[in-house]
Amino acid sequence: FTSAKLSSLRRHLKTHSDEKRHVCHLCPKAFRTATLLHNHVNTHTGNKPHKCSECDTAFVTRGELSRHRRYKHTLEKPFKCTICEYSSVEASKMRRHVRSHTGERPYPCHLCSYASKDACKLKRHMLTHTGEKRYECYVCQARFTQSGTMKIHVLQKHGENVPKHQCPHCSTFLSRKSDLGVHLRNLHSYMEEAVKCRDCEAAFHERYAFLQHRKTHRKENRLSCAQCSCTWNQ
Repeated sequence: FTSAKLSSLRRHLKTHSDEKRHVCHLCPKAFRTATLLHNHVNTHTGNKPHKCSECDTAFVTRGELSRHRRYKHTLEKPFKCTICEYSSVEASKMRRHVRSHTGERPYPCHLCSYASKDACKLKRHMLTHTGEKRYECYVCQARFTQSGTMKIHVLQKHGENVPKHQCPHCSTFLSRKSDLGVHLRNLHSYMEEAVKCRDCEAAFHERYAFLQHRKTHRKENRLSCAQCSCTWNQ
């Protein structure tokens, strides 16, 4: 990285630092820069200051607005591969694509020999070690480590009962469009009055985010047996 401006260099150097001095007052998260914190707080408050000039949508960050314009309006793909014909809307997708040429896998698992070219895939892989099963079948309540495995299960085991409408914000499937509308209003709509967590200072303007947050406290409050692997809630 090179820059003619000292301020730009200082800002760039922060990307290499693990120091996170900017703490959210609504949840425990902390960030390297004030801008990242400001964008994060907007996700709590529902404030979306970056408005699209071509339609009615608005976004928390300028980067989200840029991606939206490229996907929906300009169809521009400014990031082009120098090895093949591939081009992308996003720089991050281009970096992942280039690794398919170089074979680079910069995200290694510290528990086995697995390594990934994608940080998200590494997170999914780590679930195979922890045994955590975050995805539940809506029909029989069977649980899975990955959403893809859960969807395959639903298709194979429950046949014609498979619902057609998937929530764009979570892994929920619903059989009727009207049910999806109710789900979106109840769980994903913005609430003017924030719901506060009784165990910490966090507050949420979306019921789904609040419910996901409550799960973290349930895990913290679980008791475990010293003689075996059994756990239970306090």
